[in-house]
Order: sequence, then C-alpha cells, then structure tokens
Amino acid sequence: MLKYTFGFLSLFFLSMLLGASEAKAQELLTLEDAVRIALERNYDIKLSANDRRIAENNVSRGNAGMLPTVSATLNNNGSLQNSTQDRGDGRPVNEVSWGKSSNLNYGVGLNWTVFNGFAMFIRYEQLQELQKLGESNFQLTVLSRVGDVMSTFYDLVQQQQQLRAYDTAISLSRLRVTTAQNRFEIGKAARLEVLNAQVDYNTDTTNFLRQQELYRNTQITMNELLVRDVNIRFTVPDDILIDDQLTLEALSAQAAKLNPSLKSAVLNRRIAELDAKIIRANRLPVIGVNTGYNFSKNQNALSPLGFTSISSGNGLTYGVTASVPIFTGFNQRRNEQNANILINSARLQFEQVNQNINAQLASAFQTYQTNLSLVRLEENNQRIARQNLDITMEKFRLGSITTVEVRDAQLNYVNATVRYSNAQYLAKVSEVTLKEIAGTLNL
Repeated sequence: MLKYTFGFLSLFFLSMLLGASEAKAQELLTLEDAVRIALERNYDIKLSANDRRIAENNVSRGNAGMLPTVSATLNNNGSLQNSTQDRGDGRPVNEVSWGKSSNLNYGVGLNWTVFNGFAMFIRYEQLQELQKLGESNFQLTVLSRVGDVMSTFYDLVQQQQQLRAYDTAISLSRLRVTTAQNRFEIGKAARLEVLNAQVDYNTDTTNFLRQQELYRNTQITMNELLVRDVNIRFTVPDDILIDDQLTLEALSAQAAKLNPSLKSAVLNRRIAELDAKIIRANRLPVIGVNTGYNFSKNQNALSPLGFTSISSGNGLTYGVTASVPIFTGFNQRRNEQNANILINSARLQFEQVNQNINAQLASAFQTYQTNLSLVRLEENNQRIARQNLDITMEKFRLGSITTVEVRDAQLNYVNATVRYSNAQYLAKVSEVTLKEIAGTLNL
C-alpha cells in the first residue's frame, strides 16, 4: 500500500510541476493591470470620452451667440444679349448682337446681436451644464466598465480555485483506480471495484474539462473587455480580499454626492430650467448691429443703345436692427408651458433615480451581508472537509475503509471548495456593486 501512496504523490507533484511550468509561461494579469488596460483601450470608455470632449468644445461664447459673425461675399455675373432699339423719330434702328454685360460685387459684412433678452448668457451657462453632464456620463461609463472588469477578474480567480479542486479530485480518483487494479490483480478486490473507480475518475475528468472550458471562455471575455487579442492566455492571482466594513449609512451618503446617475439627473433638471429661461427671453426685444464694406462694378456692351458702358462704386454700410415679438399665434405661451412641464419631468426623474439608487443600495447591501455570512460558513465547511479527506485517505491507505466512503469524502471536499470559492466571489461582486452604486469604486 505504501508504494501506491508513493505513486500517488509522484503523480501529484508531477502535475503540480507541470501546472507551475504552464503558469510560468503565461502572463500574470493583476487587477491593477487589467483596470489600467481597460481605461486605455475599452471602446465604451473611448466613445464616452469623445462625447465628453465634444461637450467641452461646445462651451464657447461664439456657440452661445455672444460674438459677431463676419462673412465675405463675392458675386460675378455675366450675360450675352441681342438688343434692338427703335427710336420712333425716323432715325435708323440701333442693333447690338450678342452684347456682353458683367456685374461684379464683393464685400465683407459683420452682424452682431447685442441683445436678445439675455438668452445668449443663459445659453452659455447651459453649455457649461452640458459639459458637466458629459463628464458625469463619462464617469458612469468608467465605473460600469471597471466594475465589469473587476467582476470578470474575480470570476477568473474563483474558477482557478475550482480548477485546483477538480484537479485534486482527479488525482485522488487516479489513486483509487491504481489501488483497485492492484487489489484486483492479487485477488483482494472484485472487478466491480475497479469499474467503479474508473467511472469516478472519468466523471472527475469530465468535470475538470468543463471547468477548464468555462475558465477559457471567461479569459476570452476579459480579453474582449481589455480590447486585446482574445486568444491571449493568462493567469490571475489567487487571493480574493473582501472589504467587510461597508455600512449602508455611509454608502447612502456617498451615493447622494458621487453617484453619476444622480448627478446627471440633477444636471438635467438644471438644463431644463435654463431652457425655460431661454424660451421666456423670446418675449424681449432683439437688437443687432451690422456693418460692412462693399465694392460693385457693372460693365456692358450696349453703349450704342445709349446705356452706360462701365459703372463702379464702393463704400461702407452700417445699421441697427431691432425687433419685438407682438403676436406669435400663441406659440410663445405654448412653448413656455411645455418648458415648465419638462422642468417638472426632470424633477420627477431625479426623484425616480434617487429612489432607484436607494433601492439598489438596500438590496445589494442585504446580498452583501448574506454573502459575508456564507463566506465564513463555507470557509469552515471547507476546512472540515479537508480534515475529513485527510483522515479518510489515511484510513484508505491502511485499508480500513470502503471505496464508497472515500468517494463521499472526496466529493464533500470538492463541493465544499467550490462553494467556498463561489461564496468569496459573490461577496466580492456584492462589494464591487455597492461601491459602483456609491460612486466610490476603486482598487
């Protein structure tokens, strides 16, 4: 029996060495590296950053209508005409065939609205609020994508732990097959014991391959989030450190200040209020000034008919325009009413988002507390299952226990390990979710 144990240990250490060699050849991806790569490459983050830059570029006095517009114009027209002039006094008829005429005008003009009911100043303030909204939306995208990366990362950690548990099960089943085969050959066991051991070994191998497939697919998902070659193979550290000091009161206070969705709702309400001010400004006069320099030149070939052949002129123009809306078909009143309705809608949306965030926090915090309790419970179960397996294998080595009892201890250990790693993962995901809602997600 001692040689059987030695053979099992040799296979176990050989598999450990092979696993270590394979892991060494692969990239070790840390959480810090994963988040950094995602922030640099993730498509959603890049697209949101572009929207933020557009909102920043839009904050200008010219876009608000506070600056003048200057334009240059050029018109150059020509014509060819056949003309006949009958004087009616008996003198000969004058005729011009294909007489050529041209008209040239060019100039520079300036138009400047100097007053439009303060709408331009309100619009500039609104553009600043839209910039803040773009920043808030960008923060929301970053939080969401970083949360996805962290959840996927810790999913890989738990799957690595489960792979080791299934690998241990395979090693133990392989030992049972070898032991049963040797006992059968010397006549101390029936063929049925060998077949049962082989079935258990095949079952454990199937479970390992399924877990390996899931692990590889999750690697592909992570590579997609990081926008890199999906075929890159890598490993992750084994530890899952859980922050068990979160409180609902602190998270609620942080969410009220930092949650991007709540900040966006506040900004949307402010933007709706500024829209209403711009619409009310339409009741006031609009005053503008204009000036320009123009040059014109006319030339024609109709001088035989008595027309001037060439004329030109240039000079400065200037003026003031003013307009006051008196009646707009009740559209002004309708627009103001609609603007007030939109303000009310923005307030309702803020209350809705606030209520939704509070509900999400309360639900996620309950899940977080439950998962913390399960982590402690499953950790204890895993430790007990490990001790039970060690005792069982020692009895198996001495030949004082049945293979059924060995299989039960083996499955108990594997299942306890899987449940423990899953509980750790779910608790960590709950922590990440809470911090994402509160707007405080960090490494």
